[in-house]
Amino acid sequence: MARIGLLGAAGRMGQMIAKEILSGAYEGAVLAAAGEHTGSTVLGRDIGGLCGLGDYGVTISADKNAVFAACDVLIDFTTPAATMDHAALAHSTGKALVIGTTGLSTIEDAAIASAATRAAVLQAANMSVGVNVLLSVVEQLAARLGPKDFDIEIFESHHKHKVDAPSGTALALAQAAAKGRGVKLDDAMVPARYGQIGPRPEGAIGMSVFRGGDVIGDHTVTFAALGERIEIGHRASDRALFARGAVRAALWLAGKPAGRYTMRDVLGI
Repeated sequence: MARIGLLGAAGRMGQMIAKEILSGAYEGAVLAAAGEHTGSTVLGRDIGGLCGLGDYGVTISADKNAVFAACDVLIDFTTPAATMDHAALAHSTGKALVIGTTGLSTIEDAAIASAATRAAVLQAANMSVGVNVLLSVVEQLAARLGPKDFDIEIFESHHKHKVDAPSGTALALAQAAAKGRGVKLDDAMVPARYGQIGPRPEGAIGMSVFRGGDVIGDHTVTFAALGERIEIGHRASDRALFARGAVRAALWLAGKPAGRYTMRDVLGI
């Protein structure tokens, strides 16, 4: 039995994850607590009722200490600032934490690394099973298709309300490509192009971003050489796939020793 807590429970992803757990499709998964920020208009409401499933008996609380105390593992889809607070609580309580928040900086990453010295922490830019398999494939292709022959370009599309760019998934794909080639991403990535930029430098990992409409998330990685191109990608058509991945990650992480994990660990890649 895994007692799961939701941080950012009233958000779009929080409600989807709640619905997944409350569906009864996951043996051993219990929704034990739901947290939101102090200014939320849904504090005190039942999480089941908020999701349109009828009262479940768990009210949404701003008391993060109580939320952590009630759970074995917590799922965090919030903001970078809130994730830093949650990482600190994971460090102090030893409670397992699954982080799906995107747009994290090196400051938040350091807080996550610190938490992982005292608790099991899994952080992923994308909880999709398919995307995490894609990351592994991109790394392998980059290792085999050298920079003298193949250029790498990453293109990502998201809805017009997404606030960070490039997406965390696009950056993870770029990092996988850089790892495959044995280079530092900061040295290879070209995040935008405008004006008289000159010819493409050898070994560059290009990045292009689209924002508009209601695109859930599309990512394509192109390996381009003279006379041929390899294109591999992932398109999300239902946000529920991220919720399913998050619940799967939480169930896997519960009871694990302190350390930093990824979805690739969950999938055995």
